[in-house]
Amino acid sequence: MPIPKAELHLHIEGTLEPELAFALAHRNGVDLPYSSPEQLRAAYAFDDLQSFLDLYYQLMDVLRTEDDFTELAEAYLTRAAAAGVRHAEIFFDPQAHTARGVELDDVVRGLSRALSRAGERHGISTRLIMCFLRDLPQESALATFEAARPWFGRAISGVGLDSAEVGHPPAKFADVYALAREAGLHLVAHAGEEGGPEYVREALDVLGVERIDHGIRSMEDPELVKELVARRVPLTVCPFSNVRLRCVDTLADHPLPAMLEAGLVATVNSDDPAYFGGYVDENFAGVERALGLTEDQLRLLARNSFEASFLEDDEERRAALLAEVDAYRFPARG
Repeated sequence: MPIPKAELHLHIEGTLEPELAFALAHRNGVDLPYSSPEQLRAAYAFDDLQSFLDLYYQLMDVLRTEDDFTELAEAYLTRAAAAGVRHAEIFFDPQAHTARGVELDDVVRGLSRALSRAGERHGISTRLIMCFLRDLPQESALATFEAARPWFGRAISGVGLDSAEVGHPPAKFADVYALAREAGLHLVAHAGEEGGPEYVREALDVLGVERIDHGIRSMEDPELVKELVARRVPLTVCPFSNVRLRCVDTLADHPLPAMLEAGLVATVNSDDPAYFGGYVDENFAGVERALGLTEDQLRLLARNSFEASFLEDDEERRAALLAEVDAYRFPARG
């Protein structure tokens, strides 16, 4: 079994494997412009974030019903349990579904059905984080926020910010984040993936986020790094994603070791694993091989994931999970 870990940067729509996409397309009468799951998988070659997003939103059209979202989440949780995930904080993109005529309540109910039984079935505790699409106007985010209010504290624990980063700085969403803070929700945001370190600073200073999703370009600003270290702001790093979207040339070039050396609270996550070639255990194994990470560094990444999680309402569980990490014995290296 892989080392116990929390996954804190996971888009549930990005777990849509080609086989499930075809099954849902058949069930819902959706025509896909591919002849087979194999042909679809071959299309998972991206030049940048936008080329990925184009396919990502196209395939999302197969998700139509409450049951579809339950099946999608259940498939992820099954795979996550095998990856050693013991806690998952899962993103979803409501605007991408409501724009297609899917009711927000159907999305949340479908996901919640799978998440509510994740502990019993998979030994995984969960949180659900609603993300706003940053390439849409803030007015759309505000409308989505108000529509989701009945789910706050019941199913939705926080808000995030994703989609195309460049040209859509965090400050664009200051108003909706202020409302989310007033509502007692956790605050996270994608920043410093394709956008520069100034996006990270803006997410901290204007939005008041608790975690930065990605954040690898923070390393370009030494003063920002010092601030992140001093404030213990976690970064949810996604190595395979960074390579597949051309933010980093190769896995061997990834700044993760330098981030750990600087004292940043970095974690490893899978982002959109169906599209980027690996779930979180495969990301761990990939950086271990490519970057020569030691067992102490891998253990630190696992510890960071639980310490960075939103388990503050269950400190007993967090302490037990950290103890599991400390007691874990790595398999002998061949």
